[in-house]
Amino acid sequence: MEKTRCELAILSFALLLIYLPGNLSVDLTYHVREEKAPWTYIGDITVDSQLLHTVPFGEHNQITFDQLHVRRSNSVQLFNVTSSGKLYTAQTLDAESLCSYKMECFRIIKIAVHKFQTFMKILKVKIVVDDINDNQPEFPEKQISIVFSEGDAKEMAKPIPNAIDEDVGLQNSQIKYELQKTDNEPFALSVTKRITGSYKLAIILTQKLDRETKDKYNVEIIAADNGRPVNRNSLRVQITVTDVNDNAPVFTQNINNVSIKSTHPKDRPVVILSANDPDLDENAKIKFQYSSETSDVARRGFKLNSQTGEIFMVKNVSSGQKVMHKLLVEAQDNGLPQLSSSAIVYINIINQQNNAPEIEVNFVSELKKNTARISEDTKVGSFIAYVSVIDNDVGLNGQVECRIEQDNFLLLNLGSNEYKVTLKKPVDREIKDRYSITISCQDNGSPSLVTNRKFAIQVTDVNDVQPKFTKDVFKFLTYENERANFPIGYVNVTDFDLGSGGQLTFVLLSGINDNLPFQITDYGFISTTQSLDRERQESYKFKIFVKDNGTPPLNNTANVVVEILDQNDNAPYFTFPGVSPFSLDVHYHPQSKNDITVLRASDRDSHVNSFLSYNMIGNNVKQLFKVNPYTGVLSFARPVYQNDAG
Repeated sequence: MEKTRCELAILSFALLLIYLPGNLSVDLTYHVREEKAPWTYIGDITVDSQLLHTVPFGEHNQITFDQLHVRRSNSVQLFNVTSSGKLYTAQTLDAESLCSYKMECFRIIKIAVHKFQTFMKILKVKIVVDDINDNQPEFPEKQISIVFSEGDAKEMAKPIPNAIDEDVGLQNSQIKYELQKTDNEPFALSVTKRITGSYKLAIILTQKLDRETKDKYNVEIIAADNGRPVNRNSLRVQITVTDVNDNAPVFTQNINNVSIKSTHPKDRPVVILSANDPDLDENAKIKFQYSSETSDVARRGFKLNSQTGEIFMVKNVSSGQKVMHKLLVEAQDNGLPQLSSSAIVYINIINQQNNAPEIEVNFVSELKKNTARISEDTKVGSFIAYVSVIDNDVGLNGQVECRIEQDNFLLLNLGSNEYKVTLKKPVDREIKDRYSITISCQDNGSPSLVTNRKFAIQVTDVNDVQPKFTKDVFKFLTYENERANFPIGYVNVTDFDLGSGGQLTFVLLSGINDNLPFQITDYGFISTTQSLDRERQESYKFKIFVKDNGTPPLNNTANVVVEILDQNDNAPYFTFPGVSPFSLDVHYHPQSKNDITVLRASDRDSHVNSFLSYNMIGNNVKQLFKVNPYTGVLSFARPVYQNDAG
């Protein structure tokens, strides 16, 4: 009789999961949340089925339960039923992998009920796996780009991908969408539900676009599910506006009055016309041409460069003549359709002795021909260049006024057509290292003649910029046990000075008793000097000192944190028992509990490398003992008999 009960107890642990249609009638229904640990208690079938009410009280202990299962190669045991009717999970349940999208997730198992050796009935138990909101909506990409034309009409739509939420619960997988943008951005979000239940998304124009006003927009689509708590994700959408030819070229000056001498050089332009078109590419490419209203005389006398807008004199005017020419010029773009605008040029040619002023410039410190040199620490008011002007004409034709066309420098009149150039505002080489200067001198003749003298001022460097780290704290990760000279990472420093002022030297700063296992090159590259041991030290915090080689040298500091990642380089060790081999006397009687003691072990590694499991590897010939692989509890695996003593 005792042997038969043992065999029945063993058979009661034979489990089989039966997958049945959802409309099959069931005797009991339980709910369990997904992601619960194995051996999570679900319910008591004995109590909930009320079977004991149909059996005399004295026979209650003869009722046992078995879970039936079908032999399938791909079947996985999800639940355990004890012989006493307690229902547990057999593993961590994941609703998303067990069930279809947006459906109730459940499994139905069959439980055989026995009274001693007699079969009583089959219970059909439905176990619903309640979905938790453990997945956020996911877009196929984090960022996409779409294109609108500034010619697109209002309500033009551009499709964008929708998000997917892998949760199976109706609320957890239902997604709401929202468009985040500034108030004045001309876009809206269209959300249309397909027949399949998914959503079709599109960005819609709410008004016409103007590329010349703004050619790029960045908006964000927020997808949020209806779970608790709400999970969100976003899709960044970059919108580019392409050009259409909706702007005509515009002359910078519509009416141009020019006076020239009859001996004006033929290789020097009389005037340079300029026009702008805010469109792009071919739509903004401008060519200049004479209007049909321009006379043949003017066309023969002046040549127009269609690409540059320069007008040159073709032939000289006879002595004593005073001639006024009127030129009508069109600026036309290359778009479709072509757009154009017009300007008028009045050219007055006067034949009289009137020479343009001549300008001579001498530099205090000359770098090269036509270029002066100043240091960036030059004081305001410092003398830079001496300027002399010569105009041998008589009367008003020989009276000259000069000006400088640069805000950082000043042209001071010394009298007798002599000037000096001084520094008006401080200069900074790191902001601008070269200035183009134009001194313009104009006489008071009729017509007034102008001479422009151009030269450059080069700003030389002084060590006035402190090295600057790109971060206050640099954080790096590296594994333990790597070889010496193993790379850790770069620290980035900028110093915009030139020469030795921009050459940097790095030093690692440690405490008095700290011996850092790191080194750094003059390029800011950090590497190890020895193998690292995470169990000895998990992280290192130190400072980096950097200085340039200028005079005087400038410096800066930053903090560095190096975290050591663990490798599984330590074996577990027992803390109880602490000495091997270990002996334990056990006094057993029938009313004793099965648990004997708790084995304790530890591992100096971290995270998954320190997760331990317990197993018996030998000397358990009689199969008398067992150990819980998770808790280390040592207990009897079966009833103890007298012949087991020893």
